[in-house]
Amino acid sequence: MDTLEKEIERKLRLMVERHGGLCLKWTCPGWSGVPDRIILLPGGRVYFAETKRPKGGRVTELQKWWRKTLLGLGFCSFVVWSEKDIEDMEKTIYFQ
Repeated sequence: MDTLEKEIERKLRLMVERHGGLCLKWTCPGWSGVPDRIILLPGGRVYFAETKRPKGGRVTELQKWWRKTLLGLGFCSFVVWSEKDIEDMEKTIYFQ
């Protein structure tokens, strides 16, 4: 059975909560293409994540623009397709 985007979001949320953070579903009225999740971690750290289902999901041009913009502002922004991406993200966030 294919993994659904909501399952990827759930696993991401659980990983963040395990480390004492919040993984909030983020909607920004009037601004299309913003990442799905804003991640707030102890110490005032903020990250953004766009979750996608592994099969059939795609990153739109507007989502790519937002990611580039957030990176340009100095934020970390991830695209999460799988559990492996969550593991890699965890290593980046917690073991830098």
